[in-house]
Amino acid sequence: MTTAPPEKETGVIARHAGTVLVGQLATMAFSVTDTIVAGHYAEGALAALAVGAAIFISVYVSLMGVMQSLLPVWAELHGAARTAEVGQSARQSLYLCALATLPGMAILLFPGALLSATQVPDAMRAEVERYLAVLAFALAPALLLRLFSTLNQSLGHPKLVTWLQLGALLLKLPLSIWLTFGGAGVPAMGLVGCGVATLIVYWSMVGVAVWLLRTQTLYRQYRLWQRVEAPDWRQIAQFARLGVPGGLAVLVEVTSFTLMALFIARMGVAATAAHQIVANLVAVAYMVPLSLSIATSARVSFWLGAGDAVQAHRAVGKGIGLTLGLALLVACAMAICRAPLVSLYSGNPDVLALAASLLLVTAIYHVFDAIQTLCVFVLRCYRVTVAPLAIYCTLLWGVGLGGSYLLAYRGLGSWPAWPSPLAFWAMAAGALGLTAVLFVGLLWHAAARRRTGI
Repeated sequence: MTTAPPEKETGVIARHAGTVLVGQLATMAFSVTDTIVAGHYAEGALAALAVGAAIFISVYVSLMGVMQSLLPVWAELHGAARTAEVGQSARQSLYLCALATLPGMAILLFPGALLSATQVPDAMRAEVERYLAVLAFALAPALLLRLFSTLNQSLGHPKLVTWLQLGALLLKLPLSIWLTFGGAGVPAMGLVGCGVATLIVYWSMVGVAVWLLRTQTLYRQYRLWQRVEAPDWRQIAQFARLGVPGGLAVLVEVTSFTLMALFIARMGVAATAAHQIVANLVAVAYMVPLSLSIATSARVSFWLGAGDAVQAHRAVGKGIGLTLGLALLVACAMAICRAPLVSLYSGNPDVLALAASLLLVTAIYHVFDAIQTLCVFVLRCYRVTVAPLAIYCTLLWGVGLGGSYLLAYRGLGSWPAWPSPLAFWAMAAGALGLTAVLFVGLLWHAAARRRTGI
């Protein structure tokens, strides 16, 4: 990552974000592929995927948030030209990754209590449990890949990650189709086939990532390939102070989204399938603000490491402007093109009609989600992690998820029960709107304090 004059800061962020976005969309295409394949295999498989994916994403993304929280650490070291320390810090992060993987695997291997607590129908449970059992062994490579991605993003070199993700998609697509439907002597595995394809692809990506780290000259100055030191518990504790609140915040944010699938499951297969279609489209759209958030936070941390808080403050403003503008464009596209978008996933008219109506609400949801995502990423650069977690717990879990459950099944105040996925998405959008407003104020205050030295 190189320095840039103020007038070029927008371009630096946009180019970095564009490269990250291509790779993120390729990775998200894994989920899109599985959703489309499962939907054409059987409607029941699509409903089971909605539940299984909700659990896996909840576990993976929360742990991924811990890994992603290391971006400011490495970006600041890079900005301060302390290159040798980057390698030592990266090696210590492997211990953090191992500590995170074990509880995640346990949840995926033994999801019975969670499925019972959320009253997932018995007809779905066996297939969901088989699917998650396969994905449990994909968690370790997925988290290692997140470390590899975070390291490259913090150093301003996202292109290799993007090429790796694009190549993986070329492997994932035919594998999912082949293993799900069977052929060439392989029996049809159904939804489990999508999980096996994901497992194979993730371990293949780890192998290529290791090869890149060993052979590419751009990594030599960081001295990555040295003997792994014994655990430096002081440094790991510093990682944890930044990563654990960040990971918990991501857990609250993501589960407020993914747990909707578990609560909606009792509304029936059609409602669950419609929700899965819309959730998948929202997740794809989320890749735009996510990429901008990664690029902006890397840039802000670089300037903070270089000792230029004024330029870091300017980068914050550029990132917010880009994120809001693109979020509005994406939201309009979701609303206008909702019918052809949902028709890609299913041929059931009931499912399509409900999914199309949901997209009108989720377009608003996306705008609020984009702003709050940018803010929470950049707040980590200023080491503000506890306040966002408290806001998330109050608004996303309390108002969004809790309020939507009451509205859907018991009624809320003078409103009677509204047993539709629309109840969940409407309340979630309102909660995210309040969150975005609070986060913008919190971020601007943190950036201004750092800039003025108060």
